[in-house]
Amino acid sequence: MTIDTQIASDQPAKHDKGMTGAQMLVAQLESYGVEYIFGVCGHTNIAMLDALSRSSIEFVITRHEQAAAHAADGYARTSGKPGVLLVHVGPGMTNAITGVATAAFDSIPLITIAGDVPSYYHGRHPHQEVNLHDNGSQADIYRPFVKRAWNVNRVEDLARFAERAFWTATSGRPGAVLLNVPMDLFSRVVPDAAAGPFPLPIETVTPHLDAGTAERIAGLLADAERPLLYIGGGLRSADAVAALIDLAEHLDVPIVHSLMGKGVVSDEHPLLLGMPGFWGLEYTNDYTLHADVVVALGTRFAETDASSWMPDQTWAIPPSRLIQIDIDPDEIGRNYPVEIGVVADVSSAVPALAAAARSLRPEGRQRPGVREQIAKVRGDLWQRTRELGSSDAFPLRPERILQDLLDTLPADAILVTDVGWNKNGVAQCYKLPAEGRFITPGGFSTMGFGPAAALGVQIAQPDRPVIALVGDGGMSAQLSAVPTAVEQGLPVIWVVMNNRAHGTIADLEQGNYGHSYGTTFTDPSGESYSPDFAAYARACGADGYEIGSPEELASALGKVLSTRRPALLDVPMVNEPVPTPGHWNILDIYQGRFD
Repeated sequence: MTIDTQIASDQPAKHDKGMTGAQMLVAQLESYGVEYIFGVCGHTNIAMLDALSRSSIEFVITRHEQAAAHAADGYARTSGKPGVLLVHVGPGMTNAITGVATAAFDSIPLITIAGDVPSYYHGRHPHQEVNLHDNGSQADIYRPFVKRAWNVNRVEDLARFAERAFWTATSGRPGAVLLNVPMDLFSRVVPDAAAGPFPLPIETVTPHLDAGTAERIAGLLADAERPLLYIGGGLRSADAVAALIDLAEHLDVPIVHSLMGKGVVSDEHPLLLGMPGFWGLEYTNDYTLHADVVVALGTRFAETDASSWMPDQTWAIPPSRLIQIDIDPDEIGRNYPVEIGVVADVSSAVPALAAAARSLRPEGRQRPGVREQIAKVRGDLWQRTRELGSSDAFPLRPERILQDLLDTLPADAILVTDVGWNKNGVAQCYKLPAEGRFITPGGFSTMGFGPAAALGVQIAQPDRPVIALVGDGGMSAQLSAVPTAVEQGLPVIWVVMNNRAHGTIADLEQGNYGHSYGTTFTDPSGESYSPDFAAYARACGADGYEIGSPEELASALGKVLSTRRPALLDVPMVNEPVPTPGHWNILDIYQGRFD
């Protein structure tokens, strides 16, 4: 054996000539520090499962491939390690598409290992092959959203391609990759010369912001009358966040965050304006619209955060002068022209900016009235949310659900949301504690993310409360998350905001077409309908609570937090839209305006 990590001595002697591809790959994954692989079995990947059965890596079977992809994604977001997904040929890997794309669009490192038909049957349409036209392969389905897809054609290439897959997923702008492996290669013996080792680089150097450019940007911020720091999900390291706060406080510069940047800076910070765009506050959108210098850090100016890029709504660039720093050169200037574009890791660029600001302007700068105005606007938001959240109306107002969560959950709880009120409302008006975490599907806005992603989050953070805040549509999309949590002993808490509808879309249809056809759930008589989610949870072996009055939610939350068992709370909620002070171009389209 030439790979560093040795296979256990009880390995069956089926192949006495050497290590098989599956055995080698599992050993390689162990050497990379992989602890969990999420997935679903199939005849093309059971050789991998056989090798995993004698390894230190735990295989988490999730009953559906999309759930597996979301769970691997949640694990990666929370652990700081790449997620690893194992799927079967054809329907297995196509089931996983939505979850893998969700990770890809949020720059989450995810390695998908897919079994494929035997290499010697390619193109003959063996069982479950994806190859009807154009001599395509199943890997081609993934190419629009993964950073790269490898088709492994020889067992000699498997270890080398696996190393490339891990490196590509985790370097630069992180993302998803695909390693597509014909099933016979898992069982073929690997020649010693091709068995590695293929270690990952011990140390990597990312692009840095040079001192001269850092000083120039710091000077623009210091001299501006209405400067702004705009942060996205790409800014995560503790040192970079500390430097960002130092920079903002030294020059008295307000901060706004993208949807994905919620929680990077505490909601209580006196310079944090909140989120711009569709669900941003009116004052936030006004400030961003009239900023004279904008420094964007690790964010792509997504449509949701930019009011569909309408120049009179959230960002007016120009005349605002934009400095954009991102590790991905493709994002520089994609949606707005830049005055200074910097390809660099924001984790190192922000400390350089902070140091340059202190060197250039040791005395700092004060901007009278800025903090006071932010305190008033944010204070009004929290007060209004608390007032709405004190309502005893039943079914509950969404603000009441959020307020009971905020009042009951420990400060370090992790909120994993789906889409709708649970995502947009939390981003807008939930005062996330500094110790807390907000995890949401930003780029793809995937319904069904929350129930399953929470599994991976809980595996990565076993001692912290993990709450999946989801709608009834999202919960219905990933019911398999509940038995998986029971099987794995994961004390995930699902809070189902149940309005018996695809609520956000029902609101859009009602507001623009005067009805909600095809967006609400009804029985054959036309009565509002919902499955009994609490009974389903109990049937799976979890705890299930059907909330029947306003005061029951907080009480049930307290119980499930103390029992530390998988639990689902079915919470009846009125259907009302999240306030949208910004603009969304789809509203123009519904009204027949296209320019």
